[in-house]
Amino acid sequence: MAFVLKDRVKETTTTTGTGTLTLAGSVVGFQTFSAIGNGNSTYYCIAGQGTSEWEVGIGTYTSSGTTLS
Repeated sequence: MAFVLKDRVKETTTTTGTGTLTLAGSVVGFQTFSAIGNGNSTYYCIAGQGTSEWEVGIGTYTSSGTTLS
């Protein structure tokens, strides 16, 4: 497992609350977190649409279930 940085990675999610995010696909013009590679970690930023809620951290991408934890 490695720490990986990639450019232009951006996905949506409908996950609420805390814990693992189920990723719902890339935004037009961006690539999915699959570019990070299964089991690898990267920086992430989550921003609520229309709210002032946000979070930054380091997450691990898992290809089975396409999640970020």
